[in-house]
Amino acid sequence: MTTDPFALFESWFAEARETEPNDSNAVALATADGNGRPAVRMVLLKGHGPDGFVFYTNQQSRKADDLSANAQAALLFHWKSLRRQIRIEGNVAPVTDAEADAYFATRGRDSQLGAWASDQSRPLDARATFEARFAEMEARFASVDVPRPPHWSGYRVSPLRIEFWQDREHRLHERRLFERSGSGAIGGWSEGLLYP
Repeated sequence: MTTDPFALFESWFAEARETEPNDSNAVALATADGNGRPAVRMVLLKGHGPDGFVFYTNQQSRKADDLSANAQAALLFHWKSLRRQIRIEGNVAPVTDAEADAYFATRGRDSQLGAWASDQSRPLDARATFEARFAEMEARFASVDVPRPPHWSGYRVSPLRIEFWQDREHRLHERRLFERSGSGAIGGWSEGLLYP
C-alpha cells in the first residue's frame, strides 16, 4: 500500500517546526521564465494540504512574471537540523481572492503596509525612497484596517512529484519518490525508491 505523501509531509514538517531554529516553513522556490531562464529564491510556506502548497507574493515580482509565462515550479525544503529535504514539482495556479484576503488579514500591520509600499523586484534608487513610501502608507491607512493590495496574492503548487530525502551515513541516503499516477487533484500516487 502506498504511503500518503501529504501525511508524510505533515509528519516531517511538524518535526521541523520543533527543531529548526528559524523559519521551518522557508522553502526554495524555483521558476523559469518564458525563455526557460531559471531563478530560485526563498519564500515562506503559508498553507499546505492535498490540493497543494501555498505561498504569497507581489504579483508584479519576477517570480510572478515567471509563473505567468510558465505555470510550473519546484519547491525545496531543507531542514539541516533533521538532515532531511523534500523536493516538490508541479503546476502552479493563483489562490482565490477569498484565500488571499483571509491570509493577508493575519499578517502584521507593518507587513501589510510593506506590501503596499514595495514594488517588489523592481529597481530601487535608495532605501530612503522605500522608507518614505512606507511612511506614506502608514499615513494613508492610519485609521483603517489595511486592505489587501490588488497586486498581492498567493499561488498554489499542485504537486506531480514529491521526493523525501533522508541523510544517511557514508552518503547512502534514502530517497522516496511519489509521483501522481492519475489526472488532476483526484489522481492517486505511485511510490518508489531512488538510488542515492
